[in-house]
Amino acid sequence: MATYFEGPDGNWYEAGLTPTKVLVAPNGYPARQQMNYQGAGAGFEGQLHGWRPGLKTADAALLPNLDLGNARAEDVVRNNAFASNGVQLHVDNIVGERFRLSYKPDHLALGISKENARAFAREVETAWLEIAEDQTSCYLDAERKRTFTMMIREGVAMHTRLGEDMCTAEWIPDRSSLIATAIKSVSPKRVCNPHGTTDSATLRGGVVMDRYGAAVGYHVRSQNNLAYGLGNGLGSSWRFIGRETRFGRPKFMHFFEPTEDGQTRGANQFLAVLEQMQMLPKMQHTKLQNALVNAMYAATIETDLGPDAALALIGGDLDNKAIQGHMAAMAEYHQGLDLKLGGVRIPHLYSGERLNLQTSGNVDNGYVDLESSVLRWLAAGLNLPYETLSKNWAGLSYSAARASLGENWRYFLGRRKIIAERKASMIFRLVLEELLFRGLVTLPRGAKRDFYQATSAWTRCTWIGTGRLAIDGLKEVKEAVLRLEKGLSSYEDEAALMGKDYLELFDQQVREIEERKEKGLPPPLWVLKGLKGVG
Repeated sequence: MATYFEGPDGNWYEAGLTPTKVLVAPNGYPARQQMNYQGAGAGFEGQLHGWRPGLKTADAALLPNLDLGNARAEDVVRNNAFASNGVQLHVDNIVGERFRLSYKPDHLALGISKENARAFAREVETAWLEIAEDQTSCYLDAERKRTFTMMIREGVAMHTRLGEDMCTAEWIPDRSSLIATAIKSVSPKRVCNPHGTTDSATLRGGVVMDRYGAAVGYHVRSQNNLAYGLGNGLGSSWRFIGRETRFGRPKFMHFFEPTEDGQTRGANQFLAVLEQMQMLPKMQHTKLQNALVNAMYAATIETDLGPDAALALIGGDLDNKAIQGHMAAMAEYHQGLDLKLGGVRIPHLYSGERLNLQTSGNVDNGYVDLESSVLRWLAAGLNLPYETLSKNWAGLSYSAARASLGENWRYFLGRRKIIAERKASMIFRLVLEELLFRGLVTLPRGAKRDFYQATSAWTRCTWIGTGRLAIDGLKEVKEAVLRLEKGLSSYEDEAALMGKDYLELFDQQVREIEERKEKGLPPPLWVLKGLKGVG
């Protein structure tokens, strides 16, 4: 890439062993660099001439300040209401109140019938639900604090704050659990190079890699339980954990979305908006102080005194006879004056006084528009609708609201697939492997390949999170019915949009119909309409 400089004679030259004079455009800058993309040139009137950022890889741009960026992101989440709300919106829209398994082994790849695959899936889902959502014992969590859904919610929150999520697979036998597999959450801030070792080609950000850039293992810093409140809670020793065992069972799981080749660690979502996020509370505090000062006094009296008189009055302390005499004269004047018109008292000020009424009518002074602009910036950086981030739905039409939430729904589905579902599927793989090992479930007869020969086919599944927000329930139900009637959708897809499993929905409907029949109640209206249509 050619480099240009302006010589002392006012002409432009191309740098080299022998600087060469170059042709200048009408704006006074080298023409050659303006003949391609404008963004790569000097720009109109040379605005871009001094903008020369370094061309860096993702790791080179991120890793030197990884800890500082993450610390700032966590600080704003702790102390900024909008940042905290942004994280919670990710959790609630990506995961919701329960992350449901929809197990679908690939019967074609495994050589089993649809019926056998469906029966095996039901058996596995029953065992999985007992283990994953055990709210009393929480054996799937190594710390015994979280159900499976809580693990996924925590992982999404971690990924939003720090750009990545990590956990390890532990083996904890001799418990009352059906299985010994347990998941231990690992904070990304604990993964780093031991003792501050410099990054290298095979060790970056605490991740050990092979020559292709694939992770081999991770250095995890210990926790110092004695330093809470005094230090950072991190110890001075490191434990190396391999990515997987020699027979392929995952040991350390790392979830983030790379943006280019060779990227080792994830970038947190707040890096693009940290400056605005930090300034917004200061703006609010300053404006609040201004409003409080304006509201402290309903009215003030201003007096005109010459410089000599003013100095004479304020030059001494409270015992100064001059100021006492002046204040006494003013008080006596105001108390003795009793001018009235129609029973209403008329104020008459002392000579040289003016009455100033203090109002808070100018408290806003354009602040609401400024705050709204900053919040729109934050919403764009966090990939959230402005209305949900700011909790301000004023003046929003149905069409605009649906467009805004619909656009954001696609983002949430992508995050669900890449982060939440990948973590859930890897945990499910560990649990299913042990269920088969212990004989708690049995592979269908006639399967052509066992679990290790076709792990992906045996663990194929989808996950159902929170449903899409319905702005106008009646309109969206009619839309769903029309899609079903025209064959453009399925009950599985429509139920998933509401955050439900269609098989659970069908089972519940059958139970309710039978219970109504037992109690002498007529079938639901939609069942009667269906029967009339059949007749």
